[in-house]
Amino acid sequence: MKDKIKYSLVLLLVAGILIPAGCVGPKNSTPAAPTVTETTTAPQSNENDRMIQQNALWMMDQGRQTFRFDTFGDEAFWGDTLKIHQAVAGAPNGGIGPGVSPNTALAVGLKVDMDALPQPLIDDLKNGKVNLNDPAATLALLKLNAVVGVKGSFDKAGKLSSVGITCAICHSTVDDSFAPGIGHRLDGWANHDLNVGAIVNLSPDLTPVANLLGVSEPTVRTVLNSWGPGKFDAELFLDGKAFNPKQVTDGVITGTNVSGATLIPNAFGLAGFNQHTWSGAWGTVTYWNAFVANLEMHGKGTFFDPRLDNATKFPIAAANGFGHLRTNPDDDRITSKLAALQFYQLSIPSPVPKACIDFDKDAAARGDGLFSGKAKCNNCHAEPLWTEPGWNLHKPSEIGIDSFEADRAPDGVYKTSNLGGIFVRERGIFMKPENKGNFYHDGRFKTLLDVVNHYNTFFNLGLTAQEKNDLVEYVKSLSSQ
Repeated sequence: MKDKIKYSLVLLLVAGILIPAGCVGPKNSTPAAPTVTETTTAPQSNENDRMIQQNALWMMDQGRQTFRFDTFGDEAFWGDTLKIHQAVAGAPNGGIGPGVSPNTALAVGLKVDMDALPQPLIDDLKNGKVNLNDPAATLALLKLNAVVGVKGSFDKAGKLSSVGITCAICHSTVDDSFAPGIGHRLDGWANHDLNVGAIVNLSPDLTPVANLLGVSEPTVRTVLNSWGPGKFDAELFLDGKAFNPKQVTDGVITGTNVSGATLIPNAFGLAGFNQHTWSGAWGTVTYWNAFVANLEMHGKGTFFDPRLDNATKFPIAAANGFGHLRTNPDDDRITSKLAALQFYQLSIPSPVPKACIDFDKDAAARGDGLFSGKAKCNNCHAEPLWTEPGWNLHKPSEIGIDSFEADRAPDGVYKTSNLGGIFVRERGIFMKPENKGNFYHDGRFKTLLDVVNHYNTFFNLGLTAQEKNDLVEYVKSLSSQ
């Protein structure tokens, strides 16, 4: 009976906790999640059913643990090689330089999990008794495992000896329920405030990265500074192409030497469709997890992709054998965790928008018909996945933009983005106001209306100003589960 109750509660949390009460969306919005009663109809006397339920609970628990806290052994890179922990600690605490205070950490987009804080510390924070300009306070938060996505290692004397990162550093944020940047975790929500380039630039020595890319260390730091909040260049270590020389939209040059970094994507609403990265044909969720854990986080694992042997397309990857990483199974800290990690990620639903708050209900109802009619959006963003079931990829010429980022991927195509929960970016929920919005892989469109205007021009849709607004409101009403 206890297992049944626990299983029911888990399903309730996964499938429906984000559905608000008292606000009804447009008629074609995603239906409410099943009730607890509806999700517990499997016969409990069937041993195979019980085994499946127990395995689902185990996968959920292990996947969440991996997503939030597992560094995959990447301390060897971020700590031992780049020595970022020394810059975090600062000279007064056994490191170098001024150190990183909580205020500095929050300024570069790092988040604090208030559920990891003991009540006395919460009380002291409320009463202004914690010096948030003191790097020692950051070390205290690391000891509590309260900095989302960052894990510190401490020696017996309490000195910070290394630092590692987890999936959550990019793909989780907090709800700001205590203060900006401090609150309850929101797994799967991209951290659009996170300035990855500024954080990596904390390293006192980036010569290992410079040597890999074949450039000077100042050049590396210039590239990192070009990324800005909410962006990361996952392909820089493959091809060394830091900038898009000519950004083109609707046949017009809209930028030159634009950073090659792309927006950090959400990790919610991923279930039910194929490709998940901005530029397509890399692979599904579990492929990308293996790719990132091994090649971006620099964990200790095994990775195979012979496409990276293409020296013309991926000169750095080919020269360094990145498509053929082999680790002794006893030392591999990634491969055994991929299944549960994928299970947890696929279980994270997109947030459900509230009518009258996140979107205009009446306008969205009108936009519903436009979405599948005159605007032709449903031709690609198929309801209710909001992307194509199957091969959800398109050539740059099919969507009216340049091919720079697509050409950095194996097949030169872009993914049809899943629109579920997109209102989060449009409204800038739980992110700094200056970082809200930004759409497409490189953020070239500031608002959803800009996206609609682009497609209206490219496909000659003939939408009126009112129709464009109604379409935007409908898109903001979408969720996927």
